[in-house]
Amino acid sequence: MTFGSANSTNTTVAAHATAIRLRGVTKTFGRGESAVKALQGIDLDVPAGELTMLVGPSGCGKTTLISILAGLLSRDSGELNVFGTDLATLRRDRLAAWRRDNVGFIFQQFNLVPQLTVAENVSVPLVLKGESVSASVRKANELLTTLGLEGRGKSGPLKLSGGQQQRVAIARALIHEPRLLVCDEPTSALDAELGRRVMELIRGRSTRPDRAVVVVTHDDRIFHLADSIAHVNDGRIDQLTRGAAHARAAPTPTTSTPGSNPN
Repeated sequence: MTFGSANSTNTTVAAHATAIRLRGVTKTFGRGESAVKALQGIDLDVPAGELTMLVGPSGCGKTTLISILAGLLSRDSGELNVFGTDLATLRRDRLAAWRRDNVGFIFQQFNLVPQLTVAENVSVPLVLKGESVSASVRKANELLTTLGLEGRGKSGPLKLSGGQQQRVAIARALIHEPRLLVCDEPTSALDAELGRRVMELIRGRSTRPDRAVVVVTHDDRIFHLADSIAHVNDGRIDQLTRGAAHARAAPTPTTSTPGSNPN
């Protein structure tokens, strides 16, 4: 199965332009003495055509942050622009349609529907966009094969191992070719080899100029696949580093001997 360009929007974004821009984004849960300040002024630019990882201790605000990026949670204050759209300006129905057309979300708890088969779970985003059930299930089975789950499409998700369920959740997030792919610990239930294969598939999506991938992870085995790594602590980003993947993709500097003209 090949992944082409998404058709959900006419907006064109150049590679390494800013796909997501956050300035001073805050989020608090609860009120009064029980209030928890999950995000305390997040500033971050996520480049198009790149994979950005969010790392940091549990409870530091990473999952809250990606839920806001994906339009699943609203921010309390600050600026947020995702591929040219301020999500706060969208009515609830328009926001749901925007998520359907633009976002793939890999949840840490998988959130598979036990009443559906594996292939039906994967096909849901395509069906919601209006594609026929038969065509959607066919594409789902093709993607499942890519992820090493050939022949499991008719199984119930609860009959699969944790690692297999995670791959089903990954397939569901990829099937409709979203512009923004948001992943919460996508390799947590996978061994090293499967984790590598899955992350290479996920990374392949981020290298297109109209896409972006944001991954929350504690898995240091996959850090080398990041273009940027944002370190989150107590609801703030306290460090942003360029990853090894960006270094590999960067052009080699031209050197010249003294007195030569590089131009």
